[in-house]
Amino acid sequence: MPLVNTTEMFKKAYEGGYAIGAFNINDMEIMQGIVAACQELKAPVILQVSGGARKYAHHDYLFNMVQAAVKETGLPIALHLDHGASFELCKDCIDGGFTSVMIDGSHLPYEENVEKTAQFTKLAHAAGVHVEAIMDKMTANAIDETEVRDVSQYYTDPKKAAEFCEATGIDNLTVTVGTIHGVYVAAPKLDIERTAQIHSMVNIPIGMHGGSGVDDDQFRAVIKAGIRKINFYTYM
Repeated sequence: MPLVNTTEMFKKAYEGGYAIGAFNINDMEIMQGIVAACQELKAPVILQVSGGARKYAHHDYLFNMVQAAVKETGLPIALHLDHGASFELCKDCIDGGFTSVMIDGSHLPYEENVEKTAQFTKLAHAAGVHVEAIMDKMTANAIDETEVRDVSQYYTDPKKAAEFCEATGIDNLTVTVGTIHGVYVAAPKLDIERTAQIHSMVNIPIGMHGGSGVDDDQFRAVIKAGIRKINFYTYM
């Protein structure tokens, strides 16, 4: 059984009203723990690699570990690049067998982000690769911070999100509705109403990063509101 494209995963999640777990891997032990849990629950999974992890562990090691997990478990597993900050990195991952890629142009001016994301999406789709993108910046807490950050300035605007998706042709959109990257100083409070608005206006699956520290009730609420992909890494 080969690695799967996340398109079919998200189609089932979209229709079934659930979210796919997306977990970052850096080494064999982390991957084995994630895959064992998914196997127990018979759950599909997205195994993610950041640019830093790819540099640290090397592409071929990570790719072949994930291939071994597919062979051993028979689970639907997608291999995804998390926060690809450059066109070159994203293309390298496509050429290297990744089935899904996130291009992150959130550091660029909006119009440039739209243009570069649209260009990359055409390239990826020609190779049969699913594309995730992000419109808004996400803040992050360092491990030694003690003050709670105001994250409302980073919230995704539903109308603008719909325009971004239409202009770029992406397959799923990362939205910011109250989570951050890194360690939480206080439990996050998610904007469930905003999530539902985005879900109603965007005709592709939406995802949420920063799943560490979110409690079960908020997970359930945000999934009910339309989230179909949840990233979880820091607390692992």
